[in-house]
Amino acid sequence: MGNRWAEAMRLALDEARAAAARDEVPVGAVVLNRGGQLVAAAGNERERTGDPTAHAEVLALRRAAEGRGEWRLQGHTLVVTLEPCTMCAGALVLARIERLVFGAYDPKAGAVASLFDVVRDPRLSHRVDVRGGIMSAECGVLLRGFFGR
Repeated sequence: MGNRWAEAMRLALDEARAAAARDEVPVGAVVLNRGGQLVAAAGNERERTGDPTAHAEVLALRRAAEGRGEWRLQGHTLVVTLEPCTMCAGALVLARIERLVFGAYDPKAGAVASLFDVVRDPRLSHRVDVRGGIMSAECGVLLRGFFGR
């Protein structure tokens, strides 16, 4: 599975690089179905759209749901380059995502491990399996490079 997550993270990193090229914060996300096939991909689009909810995770979830014709994404995995914020973590729970795989931890806004653990809160109706720190160095370099400019 480790190689599978690294391969998926490379796709998410491609989305993050494309976002950076558009002067967006370089976060990328992909959604895989139960068989591991790519069903949706997105990078941040807040600057381009003027939409504060246009985070890579939310856009990828929307695209996956559209493609399925169903908002419930049970059996799907979201792979993202940065630990999700509270909004995105909440969206993962509401979408019934089975698994979250993320790259860099976000000590300032992370809502999966760093500040909160929204996706595994037992008080909610759904919990998400989490794998963090996958290719975190590569993900972190991209973010630091963007914010260093």
